[in-house]
Amino acid sequence: MAKRSTEQFSGIPYVMTLLNCLLAAWYGLPFITSNNYLVSGINVAGVVIESIYVLIFLLFAPKKEKAKILRLVASILVLFSAVALVSIFAFHKENQRKLLCGFALTIFSIIMYASPLSVMVPNAFGSVLGAMQLTLYAIYCNNKGETKKATMNGSLENGLSNSYELQKQPNCS
Repeated sequence: MAKRSTEQFSGIPYVMTLLNCLLAAWYGLPFITSNNYLVSGINVAGVVIESIYVLIFLLFAPKKEKAKILRLVASILVLFSAVALVSIFAFHKENQRKLLCGFALTIFSIIMYASPLSVMVPNAFGSVLGAMQLTLYAIYCNNKGETKKATMNGSLENGLSNSYELQKQPNCS
């Protein structure tokens, strides 16, 4: 019998995908961009599907997680409403509306694709340290140069020494 629980799953990716579909559906409407009916159509279907996913998640989530996801859903609805209202009332030319909505869609598309990382890297400090570690690895993994070794008198040399052999860095593969 099923456990009827969300267990360790996060609802954040579902909610962020819902926001992305809402913004893309809005972007495809004729008063924002012309001739993008298919963009709106596929993303309206995405809104329906993601809404179902979020509802199913909420049915099985523990109270603490449910409250967190409901706050996130409320936030994305406020954010979507703000983008929609600003695009209608503040921008009167199609190019301005298209630019605003396209920019918002791009930003939140990136966030949507990054949202599964919220499960693996729960804080910004860990993200920065992980990025630094990967950067250092990328810099030094294929280093084919000779390493500097200490000589008998304690100085560093890049050449041959009587007592030490030159060593190569290990290959990254």
